[in-house]
Amino acid sequence: MVLAIFKLLGSLGVFLYGMRVMGDGIQKVAGNRLQKILNYMTSNRFVAILTGFLITAMIQSSSATTVMVVSFVNASLLSLTQAIGVIMGANIGTTVTTWIVSLLGFKFNISAVALPAIGLGLPFFLSKIRKRRDFGEILVGFGLLFLGLAFLKDSVPDIRSNPEVLSFLQNYTDLGFLSYIIFVLVGSAVTVIVQSSSAAMAITVTMAYKGWIDFPTAAAIVLGENIGTTITAYLASIGTSVNARRAARAHFLFNTFGVVWMSFFFLYFTRLIYRLAPWDPDLQGNLPLNLALFHTIFNVTNTLLFVSFIHPFSRLVEAIVKPRKGEFSSHYRLPYISTGLQDTAQMNILNARSEINKMAAITEDMFRVFLDVFFNPDKKKGDEVEKIKKLEEFTDQMQEEISRYLVELSKEELNEKNIKNVNAMMRIVNELENIGDSCFKLIILTQKKYDKKLKMHAKANEEVRDFSNLVLEFMDFYKAKMNKHLQERDLDIAFRLERKIDQSRDSLKRAAQQRLQRGANVNSELLYLDLLKNFEHIGDNSLNIAQALNQIS
Repeated sequence: MVLAIFKLLGSLGVFLYGMRVMGDGIQKVAGNRLQKILNYMTSNRFVAILTGFLITAMIQSSSATTVMVVSFVNASLLSLTQAIGVIMGANIGTTVTTWIVSLLGFKFNISAVALPAIGLGLPFFLSKIRKRRDFGEILVGFGLLFLGLAFLKDSVPDIRSNPEVLSFLQNYTDLGFLSYIIFVLVGSAVTVIVQSSSAAMAITVTMAYKGWIDFPTAAAIVLGENIGTTITAYLASIGTSVNARRAARAHFLFNTFGVVWMSFFFLYFTRLIYRLAPWDPDLQGNLPLNLALFHTIFNVTNTLLFVSFIHPFSRLVEAIVKPRKGEFSSHYRLPYISTGLQDTAQMNILNARSEINKMAAITEDMFRVFLDVFFNPDKKKGDEVEKIKKLEEFTDQMQEEISRYLVELSKEELNEKNIKNVNAMMRIVNELENIGDSCFKLIILTQKKYDKKLKMHAKANEEVRDFSNLVLEFMDFYKAKMNKHLQERDLDIAFRLERKIDQSRDSLKRAAQQRLQRGANVNSELLYLDLLKNFEHIGDNSLNIAQALNQIS
């Protein structure tokens, strides 16, 4: 028993590790090229649905599709709304498997390609060339993921080969609505156990074909399987980004909502299947075909009902799945929309200004987090350090996206005033990104101070606090004036603040040099000088922002 539990946990570990390796490889290889392809494929909700349908129909596994969707979202290659569309399509695509099971009695086992994928990927994985190594990482991760799925299926009770184990269910078919609830739960449980809605469908078809359960009972089990199959995506989302977790939760909610509304129309829906079936639906041998038709019409109807509500649905999921403490969406996008109208250009300028305000707020937050870590050495600040690292990457993305946005904006027919404003905003974005870089360097220096247990001179904390207050004063100054024309008298204030920062830097630097001459700890003083240098850099960037604001009209 203990061995079986560890075998199950080991299988789950292989699955999760494979998903992580594949996701990392995708992110390294993809770059902008794959993102553009995926964005094109999922350019609107209907194309996204078609994408999910085609992928699932080809690989014969909705679980595999949703796992890949979660990986793409985690790698920031798909947005949440795009992912929801693909998931809807995957639900329809999985009905192809149902038809194959019903018509032919077999299904392609994707886990059979797991070891060949690892074998094919291994030479690339061991290559010294980075691109080949990243490609090999995808193949090895892909193989491990499906190898893990195969291990999971082999590590659980083998009820697929022995469907008579569930024959007792025929005793619960005459309880009215309670029967519906019971068999939905049974379908969910079976799918969770066998880790495959297709395998669960095969069990259900077998039971129906042998006459152990009637069509309504089998249909209720199929609905439960739609809920149970979401467990795979949920497992894939463990330890991933907030948007990846949202994609997995969207899969669960979408399938569950479908089962909920179907509960009100279940009897009418099963009767409709009998009317639509082009074969004799009363023949016992045609029950599998009845189930395939039911499965298809249900998933198509559920998708049609929800397709107009993808954006509200994504907002609901975002409200339900909150970022963990210190976590935020790791990918930033600012799509540019142009209609060739001057009014649109004005709107886009306002939009750019709004994003620059956000960037200014983020960089100030980074500086304040650094100060919190620096002045609280006794508290565990691992989350805050990690937050700064992620925010630095985020500000890099913001600089790239906002700059690209402003370049597109400059292509519009702008008047001279707006051309100057766009140029000034591009300079501000660049300076804000530099401030983010300095904050990142400051947190790395602080981490080095704690890791190496470096002790600074007695007045170090007081000096850093006074110097940082000057920097914060400058940050608050330009934040209050952001995206407005800076008057000459205000520009004079900016120059005075920058001079104060330079004077403080020079004074503290001379004191540090004197301590070194008196035999102070070299590593501590050099680290202290690096702190001062980054403070002064932020002051320079702040002055540049003020000068750019002086150009805005």
